[in-house]
Amino acid sequence: MRYKILLIEQDGSSLRVLKRVIGKANLDVVVATSLTEAKIIFDQSTPESFLCAVVDYYLPDAEHGEAIDFAISSFVPVIVITSQTDQDVRERILSKAVVDYIPKSNAQIFDYLSRLLTRLDKNKNVGVLVVGGNTKNRNEISTLLGRHNFLTYQANSTENALSTLQKHAHIKLMICDQNIPASTGVDLVAQVRRRYDKEQLSIIGASDKNEAALLASFIKSGANDYLRKPYCHEEFFCRVLQNVEYVEQIELIKKTANMDYLTGIGNRRHFFAQVGDIMGRKPDSMSLALIDLDHFKSINDTYGHDFGDLVLKETAKLMKKHFQSACISRFGGEEFCVFMHGVSQQDAFQKLDDFRQAVSERTFKRKSQRVQCTLSVGLAHTSNAKLETLLGQADELLYQAKANGRNQVVT
Repeated sequence: MRYKILLIEQDGSSLRVLKRVIGKANLDVVVATSLTEAKIIFDQSTPESFLCAVVDYYLPDAEHGEAIDFAISSFVPVIVITSQTDQDVRERILSKAVVDYIPKSNAQIFDYLSRLLTRLDKNKNVGVLVVGGNTKNRNEISTLLGRHNFLTYQANSTENALSTLQKHAHIKLMICDQNIPASTGVDLVAQVRRRYDKEQLSIIGASDKNEAALLASFIKSGANDYLRKPYCHEEFFCRVLQNVEYVEQIELIKKTANMDYLTGIGNRRHFFAQVGDIMGRKPDSMSLALIDLDHFKSINDTYGHDFGDLVLKETAKLMKKHFQSACISRFGGEEFCVFMHGVSQQDAFQKLDDFRQAVSERTFKRKSQRVQCTLSVGLAHTSNAKLETLLGQADELLYQAKANGRNQVVT
């Protein structure tokens, strides 16, 4: 679903720039230059179609933030922009249930707004667990997180927290109060860290005690960060976003390191790590296939490397479809590898032959160019061989498939 942003802004120059920023975030912009126009737009739309509203604090018919109240009452998250930097205006804005406010005098306003809009969309799939404290405190934190579209969960004990983390893999952050029945926040952090490292889950410790020793205890037990209560709205969100983005950045680095840049499937390094882990558990049966696209060099030479890249990417897509429960990898060039475990030799052969046939029947298209391609497969099967042995056997069988005329699976 492509979301819309309701932009309520009356200044022409700001309006032009803001429309470009929102457009770059791949979001549609609906513009109102007054509160009256905004109300008409809402009468003709459903609030669910809006990701949020970006609202100027001052408008000709809403001089004191009335447009903010209207958007909030319409159940739309609100980001406030303002040229007024007075402390009383800031406090008035932050007393409302807004996502954030951005002073127009800030030179980084547009970069920050773009990042914030992207986050509001991303956060719909990010879980945050709030643990400990009293029910009122947990509800207040969950309400704040809800403004940023996070999926929130609550736990009032160590057992509930551990159970919730196990059930919901999309939880990227845990906010843990020091006060937990029959335990402490510091003890819970230590327990969680035995199961989840900092690359999987960020943890923010929280307490109303102004003790440096408690802060140190949280950090030493494995927390990433610490919040002293009471905290201000802006500090809370800065720490939350920073810690969520830390986990996401690590995930991105790992994904980039393990992925083949062209096809989007695993690379050779990731394949060896993944398969080595599976073989270490000693499965009953293992099948490894080396797959090579036939006469691929002639495709590059005749149609160009761009077309060759297209063939590789489309072949990888077909592999994802045919081998959903297997380990697949691009080994380099036009060579791919598939590893299956717990599958009989006959079933492995049939899966690979179905894939071979699907590729041979596929027409690869680019502009006016049309090409059909075949592939050859060497399939090795075992119950106890080492990975290096399987690879060697599959390589010999692939050579036989080529020598026997290509477009076949040899096992």
